[in-house]
Formats: sequence, structure tokens, C-alpha cells
Amino acid sequence: MHIHILGICGTFMGGIAAIAKQMGFRVSGCDANVYPPMSTQLAQLGVELKSGYLIEHLDDEPDLVIVGNAMARGNVMVEYILDRKIAYTSGPQWLLEHVLKDRWVLAVSGTHGKTTTSSMLTWILQYAGMEPGFLIGGVPQNFDCSARLGNAPFFVIEADEYDTAFFDKRSKFVHYRPNTLVINNMEFDHADIFHDISDIQRQFHHLIRMVPSNGLILSPKNEAAITETLAMGCWTPTEYSVVEADKLLGWHAEKCMADGSEFIVSFKGVIQGRVNWALIGDFNIDNGLMAIAAARHAGVPSKVAIEALTSFINTKRRLELKGEVNQVRVFDDFAHHPTAIAKTLAGVRANVGSRRVIAILEPRSNTMKSGVHKDTLAKSLSDADIVFVYQGEQVKWSVEALIADCVQPCFVSQDIRQLVANIVANAQAGDTLVVMSNGGFGGIHEKLLLALAEL
Repeated sequence: MHIHILGICGTFMGGIAAIAKQMGFRVSGCDANVYPPMSTQLAQLGVELKSGYLIEHLDDEPDLVIVGNAMARGNVMVEYILDRKIAYTSGPQWLLEHVLKDRWVLAVSGTHGKTTTSSMLTWILQYAGMEPGFLIGGVPQNFDCSARLGNAPFFVIEADEYDTAFFDKRSKFVHYRPNTLVINNMEFDHADIFHDISDIQRQFHHLIRMVPSNGLILSPKNEAAITETLAMGCWTPTEYSVVEADKLLGWHAEKCMADGSEFIVSFKGVIQGRVNWALIGDFNIDNGLMAIAAARHAGVPSKVAIEALTSFINTKRRLELKGEVNQVRVFDDFAHHPTAIAKTLAGVRANVGSRRVIAILEPRSNTMKSGVHKDTLAKSLSDADIVFVYQGEQVKWSVEALIADCVQPCFVSQDIRQLVANIVANAQAGDTLVVMSNGGFGGIHEKLLLALAEL
């Protein structure tokens, strides 16, 4: 069977392609720009790649077209498929019908931490010898791919709340039918498709309705939006991560190091073990607890899960050290929401103590560009000593307002070269530079390292 994928170079659709190829399908695909690393991975798998959305890509008519959620009416290939009545479906629907319906699905959802927690959970299952299948929306560094079919029964999937396709506006995750569901957190995001938090809660409740009564739902105890969503109706056992006062009621972490690089795990008051790993930040402790708890539901003893995390390498672009030049470290982080920004910087602050932290931000997500979070952004940057912000062309509000709102020095630039020059002029030995964006940010990480080397 010949499958053609529209938007094949995105991490999710590229993962679909890799899994389909492993299942024996003939797979081709196209994207606006065929680019590495996904293009390289897919070419090595024997996937036929084509650049641009051209009707002639369908001359060898496929049996089925899988349509990525970036495709919209008006796209020439979409119109051609509809006019010719070529069979089509969405990536999540295809995954359900061909892979997930027969598997024990461990789905990791939430506004923040999905990629990291999915990677942790997959690594734990792998460490325990389970050879899980997985599809992760990032680059997990304990593996050489972001998706694989694996061996039955277990399949880990990053469960995204973004919409499925132009013809299916439900969240992707409603197609996944999990046995084990992690809800890391729940905040307003994706303002381009959701009007408010209640819209998001409605989609999460659709997902909760599908978890069987012999499954498990895991979440933090103190998240109001999650509590409200579960109160809409829940037919599945639940377990929670909890604060110190409630540690007899669920999963709890007691920090041994202020930066979160070492902590003791307990469940209902019984110590499970001590995690000593290369990660930092309370947010990663939260992710780790959820991964340990989810793995336990799949049959992995907590002790084994904790051992696995000591050798876990964090996903690319999650507080990833890009280099150190002249005693200045440059980190790359995917943070693009005020909560994620605040947690990232808090983890770095706990790690470096009184040494300076320089935050470098590109407000690039659709929600950030629209200005939805502009009033809470300055507060999220409070752990930084200096802030630099890039005013991109698509940002619909004046980032200059942050200069007045920030308690520390804040500089705004509309030119990346000038931004780099200003950062380097302010940098000192011992500084930690944290670059935060959900895009490439014009290759600013490499530009900074090169400019710092010239000092």
C-alpha cells in the first residue's frame, strides 16, 4: 500500500512516516521545504521525499494521503485530493487504526513537559527491557530516532492538544485511546485555536472519557484546571504528585540539592529510591515523578525506573548546553510560555547561585506573537539578571513595553546581529546565557558562540 504524507518533515508526521515504513508500507511525502534532520532520517529509511506542494507529486497516485495539520483549504494539493476523491486521513487517525488500537498506550499530555516526560518514560521502559514503540515530538537523545514501531504491547506517545487536521478540529490526543494517561499541567495556550482555558478543558475531558476503568490517570494534585476537568466526570483510577503536606497520599519528591539534580522519591509515604541525574529544575522533578509513576503502571518497579533516570539524557533543546566560550555558557531551551520560562530560569538560578543569568527570548509561538501573555511575561523573567528580547516581524505587540515592566535591565532589538552584539558586549566570565524560543531564532546560538570567541 502506497501512503503519501503532506507536511512530512514535521516531527510528528516524520514519525508517522518512519513507523509506516517499518510496517512495510511504501511511503512518500512532501513538505514546503524538505530539510534536515528529518529529511536525512527519512531518506535513510527509504522514504521518497519531494519538495513543495505540487500536484505532480501525486502523479503516481497513492492509495491514501495522510494530511498534516499545517495543511489548509486552498493548498493546491488539498484541493486536488478533494476534487479527485483520493482517500485521505489525518496522522492521529492513521496511527490509531494501524498501530495504537492494539497496544497499551502510555500518553503524556499537558501544556508543558510533554516531550521531556515522554522521552523519560520511553527510556525507562527501554531500560527495563520492554522495547517500547514511541512517537515523540522532539529529539530524544537516548535513542537515534524520534519514532519507532517497537515490540508489543507498549507504545509511548506525546499527546498534543493541538488540532488534528483541517477536517478534524478535535485535539490530536483524542485519537490515542490511552491505558495510562499523564496530564502534566493545564494552562491556556494555542490562542490561535482555543478561545480560553475552558476550550482546552473540554478537549482534555474528551480524552479522559476514553481512558478505561482498568487504566490510570496521573496528574499533580494542586492544579485547579486539572481538578476542574476531572470533576466533569472520571471513570478511571487516579494517582497524584503531591506537596510535602500530602505526601502520604501520592507521589512526592524531596530535593537533596537545591537545583533538583538529586531528589528522593516516595509513594504514599514509602521511599522508592533516590534520583541522581544530569538534569536540573523543579519542573524536571515533576516530569520525572510522572514518568516513574506511569512506568510503574506498565509493570516497571520504581527502583528500576529510578535507576534508568540516572542515565537519562534530556531531549534536544530542553536546557541544552550549546557550548562554553571564555567562561560563558550558552544554553538553548524550548520555553515559549511564561510558566515554562519562569521554571527554566528558576532551575538555572538554583544551579548557578549568585552568578549572572542572562535571558534571551524570542516571542515566537502563535500565542506569544498575538500578545496573549504580554502582561505576565516580565514577571516570568524575574530570575534573570539581564533580559534581551527579539522583536520579530510577526509579533503583533510592542515588545518595548517589557523594558518598563522588567525589574532588571531589558533590551529589545529588531535585528539579530545587533542583538548578538549587545549580548556579547554585556557578557562577563561566569555568565549563563539562556536562549528561549520554539524556533531556530536565526541561528543565534552559534552566532553568540562565535562572537564570544572573538572577545
